Amino acid sequence: MTHPTFALDARLAADTHLLGDFALSRVLLMDDARFGWIILVPRVADVRELIELPRADQHALLEEINRCAHVLHALDRADKLNVAALGNVVPQLHVHVIARHVGDAAWPRPVWGVGERELFTPPKLATRLRELRTALHLPA
Repeated sequence: MTHPTFALDARLAADTHLLGDFALSRVLLMDDARFGWIILVPRVADVRELIELPRADQHALLEEINRCAHVLHALDRADKLNVAALGNVVPQLHVHVIARHVGDAAWPRPVWGVGERELFTPPKLATRLRELRTALHLPA
C-alpha cells in the first residue's frame, strides 16, 4: 500500500517518535507526556484529505484508527477519545488519536495550543514506546 515517494512531513517527524508501521499508516507517538497521543499517517504520497484515499484505504485507515483508540482507551483508561484529522498546519493527511481525561492539562478544550508540551524523559519514553508497541503488535 505504500506509495514509493511517501515522505513524512518534517514537522510531524520533529514532534513525534516512531512506533512502527501498520499496513497503511506510519504510527507515531506525539512527544507530549501530558496526553496519550498517537498519530497515524497513511504512507501515500501527496494526500491531504481522507476522501483522496481509495475507498479500500479509507476503510484500512479506519481500522487502524480503531486499533489505536482501543489500545489508548485500555492503557490510559481514557474518559474520552478525541480522533481528528485537521491538517490546518501540516497539510499531509494524518489522524490524531488522543486519550483524554477529565481534568487533564487541556480539559475540556482541544489539546492544541494549551500550555507547554511536556517532552518525555528518556526512561519514560522507552517505557511508553515499549508498552504501545506491545499493545499494538508492532515490532520494536
